[in-house]
Amino acid sequence: MKKQKTLIYKCSSCSREEPKWLGRCPECGEWNTFAETIIKNETSGSKNRGSPGLPQTLPLNAVDPIEGSRIGSGIGELDRVLGGGIMKHSAVLVGGEPGIGKSTLMLQLAAAAVTKGRILYVSGEESAGQLRLRADRLGIAKDKMERIEILCSGNLEEIEAVLKNINPVLVLVDSAQTLFYEERSSAGSVNQMKLCSFELITWVKEHDAALFLTAHVTKEGLISGPKALEHMVDTVLYFEQNDRTSGADDCRFLRAAKNRFGSVDEIGIFTMGERGLSSVEDTGRMFLVRREGLELPPGVATAAVLEGSRTILVEIQALTIPAKGSMSRVFSDKIDSGRVSRVSAALEKHLGLQGKPGLRLSDHDLYVNAAGGIRITEVGVELALACALYSARTGLALPADLAIAGELSLTGEIRPVRRLSSRVKTASNLGFSAFLGPEAKDIKSAIKLAYGS
Repeated sequence: MKKQKTLIYKCSSCSREEPKWLGRCPECGEWNTFAETIIKNETSGSKNRGSPGLPQTLPLNAVDPIEGSRIGSGIGELDRVLGGGIMKHSAVLVGGEPGIGKSTLMLQLAAAAVTKGRILYVSGEESAGQLRLRADRLGIAKDKMERIEILCSGNLEEIEAVLKNINPVLVLVDSAQTLFYEERSSAGSVNQMKLCSFELITWVKEHDAALFLTAHVTKEGLISGPKALEHMVDTVLYFEQNDRTSGADDCRFLRAAKNRFGSVDEIGIFTMGERGLSSVEDTGRMFLVRREGLELPPGVATAAVLEGSRTILVEIQALTIPAKGSMSRVFSDKIDSGRVSRVSAALEKHLGLQGKPGLRLSDHDLYVNAAGGIRITEVGVELALACALYSARTGLALPADLAIAGELSLTGEIRPVRRLSSRVKTASNLGFSAFLGPEAKDIKSAIKLAYGS
């Protein structure tokens, strides 16, 4: 039987494949690099692995490693959260509250992406004129604008036609709630979001491209729409804002809730200014309150916590007051209130001296805050939280040059934490001469060491 021959065109520079000849490669930007390549497929005979028309398998070692390469976003903090860059053939969902800066991040990404290929920015929320005004305000250079194609429509058929025409290497859609297909229900419905998003994800999976989708969030902070949308994409990012009442810089935190190509522990930190979002590479004392030459007030402790691969020093603030009702309450939004309750219970249980009642916290309302508005989930904050609660309840201020890290168990023991040497080094570089950690065997010994007694 005759063999079927498939004719494709392959770029000699970056190995990108196209069904038709192109003068310029959309991926690497090189000219006249596409050459004819014939792929022979068996249609019958003993060499066939399956019936005619069925998809053929491919040995894993025959896959070209270049297909798993990444594209640099040009934004250091975004690359950090993504795991080293934008993975080809991937889809990323970015969720956040209205006005937090999702559109600004997408436009800056379009301008900064490290690629010579075309970039398609699809906006169903803004006009072309509004996007140009935003680009001018962000200071995007004109040579960067030349490679950004704008489509102000949420119509799936129009988007697919443009994709087929320009073959972009990066597709940015703002937002998923504005996508619609004319033959279905109104835009923003569950079925519309699932259908349109699935079609766009399928397109980037079949081409050397990557997709970014923005989405709004509900009052609970979760991405609105079908939960299946998060399962369809490869990465889910949440864009959060610090507490505006904290008096700190206007920070934005980018966290990964799902990442098939990297860790979900990394966090990206940005500041919002007149020229848009700026990456914060060195957090340093960003989350510490500056008190030049002054002692710490009671109820304040400095915690050395890990956010991904870097150490951040954060000021933990605690306040205890007698409960006004029959039951005490815990007020904490930056540190899980359940963790605050467990730490306070361990303090009350294990700080008794010679059989006498110890520190009483169960009859007090507890208020806990992290300076700068950063949300802390790392377990190493527990020892610093315990010291802050003890200081607030007793009125004894902790030393200003003391940094703290450790996990507090329910038995009152101090457990080791990851990368302790990195925490100690960061604290030392920032001028902290003392460090309290797992060398204290239990909470009673830790309190004595903290106060030098």
